[in-house]
Amino acid sequence: MTDAPPEFPARLSEAAASVETLLAEWLGDDVREGEIARPGRLMAAMRHAVLAGGKRLRPFLTMEAAALTGGDSAGARRAGAAIELLHCYSLVHDDLPAMDDDDLRRGRPTVHRAYDEATAILVGDALQTLAFEVLADPATHSDGTTRAALVLGLARASGLGGMVGGQMLDLAAEGRYGIVEPGIAGVRTLQAMKTGALLAFSVEAGAILSSAPAAQRDALSRYGRALGAAFQIADDILDREASAEDLGKATGKDADRGKATLVDLLGLDAARAEAARLLAEALAALAPFGPRAGVLAEAARFAVGRRH
Repeated sequence: MTDAPPEFPARLSEAAASVETLLAEWLGDDVREGEIARPGRLMAAMRHAVLAGGKRLRPFLTMEAAALTGGDSAGARRAGAAIELLHCYSLVHDDLPAMDDDDLRRGRPTVHRAYDEATAILVGDALQTLAFEVLADPATHSDGTTRAALVLGLARASGLGGMVGGQMLDLAAEGRYGIVEPGIAGVRTLQAMKTGALLAFSVEAGAILSSAPAAQRDALSRYGRALGAAFQIADDILDREASAEDLGKATGKDADRGKATLVDLLGLDAARAEAARLLAEALAALAPFGPRAGVLAEAARFAVGRRH
């Protein structure tokens, strides 16, 4: 982790604890309005998937973007936690044998190892639908148009033109379907979809909640897109250089599977330079906000410079 002003790690830790509390509340065993029952095994597996620590960067970005543009903090917390549910679903499904076939996630057995594959699939399904339920709930925002914009944005970021489509391109890039190496442009596209789209929406959601002016929303969108691209490069570098203990999961598997990354195509030094360029792009997008965007600027530096 890069050095950062004391305010940043404190804000990140505070946001993570707040979101963790909310997630734990949502994933309790008590049946809620509109539900018939909550199967015990499913709930336990969902908690295993979600309540395993983590920086909670995505909800943090939502909360900070909302704070920067004058949004309601309670609604931003809920929206950010919903995005985290969606993110956790994607990790559960990515870890499945048919996908990345991973045994560890955040230092613990993956859901399909701790439980079984069928349960893991249902955990992902349940987390995904719960995310949209939270965004559609009036408790997240009183205005139905704002809630609809949040639902639409998350659907686009996580669906066929975003995360899910990016995962399909990633599988194809491994050579599973006889498709040739995607090249630098192809890798940029798949990473912008698989990882970048949800990170970018995490920032945009804060602006949606506050009904930010178009110029502010555009600036935050540019920040989020650059951040998402830089984050993925940093992740690929960590996969090559960090230990399994640091990452909480197996390392080097991308290379073993023949996954296409910018680290492979550009080399480590050039990949680091590209991450630095994208970081500069993210910081430049925040310039209109001045010093008030300092925490988001440090979030970008953290995402690119992290060591675990």
